[in-house]
Amino acid sequence: MPRMLDVSDDVRAEIGDEEADRLLAGGDAPGSYDCTSCRTPGDSEQERTSTVLFVGEETAVLAFAHATCIPSQVVPVSEEQLQGAVRSITGEDAAPGSGAEAPAAAPIPTNERQATLGITCGLVLVEDDLRPALVVEPDGPIARPGSVGPDDDFLPLLLEQGFQPVSDMNKLPAMIPGWSALLAMGKLHAVLQPGSGGSQAAWWQAHQPLAVSDGWRTAANKAQTVLMYAAPTGTIGHQPREDLMRQALEGAAAQGKLVAAAMPLAGT
Repeated sequence: MPRMLDVSDDVRAEIGDEEADRLLAGGDAPGSYDCTSCRTPGDSEQERTSTVLFVGEETAVLAFAHATCIPSQVVPVSEEQLQGAVRSITGEDAAPGSGAEAPAAAPIPTNERQATLGITCGLVLVEDDLRPALVVEPDGPIARPGSVGPDDDFLPLLLEQGFQPVSDMNKLPAMIPGWSALLAMGKLHAVLQPGSGGSQAAWWQAHQPLAVSDGWRTAANKAQTVLMYAAPTGTIGHQPREDLMRQALEGAAAQGKLVAAAMPLAGT
């Protein structure tokens, strides 16, 4: 039976015309599915459904989503991220907590030491609307590449990338070109920054895909934009509730120790 599938030109180019036509005719496409974005059931025989192709270095996985959640698209991910997503789909890994109680960390190499960036997902009230936000704080000083001194250059490095100081938490940060937050299979995988040749590179990458709350994911899919706030080590701390996280952000802004930017949501 034909499916109500949307297959974008990019997805068609990756899977080929024959496979795309087979999907549209009902072959190899499930009638019912779990939306890769909102994780709720969908039915491609009853509602418009997007085909979403996750592409790694050696593996590609075709997933399905409500067309009202996200459009059909190709989502590039690392092979490790893709394998992790496959394990989460098959139930082979357990998801951590979510919301303000779901920090994750990944090592960022510096000269002779590694600093670890902690990321917490939470909803922040800005301009009378709850916005999906990432709050980033290292567990130690971040050295400038080539530097051997003890100085913490975390905020100066971000300012050079286009982040802006925050003086008022009630104002939306400006968009930053070339950056994006990668949400795949309903989990946060990476924060991407401009790379060489017009491509993107991972600025932060989760050891394991980070589960986010339903409210955070819904807000991110609605806005297609994520806010990122960053502060030096010891400024924010791990806050178990979003109201406490907001207070910590306001305190960091008052001290002149908070920078921010808005970036598009990549993937689902």
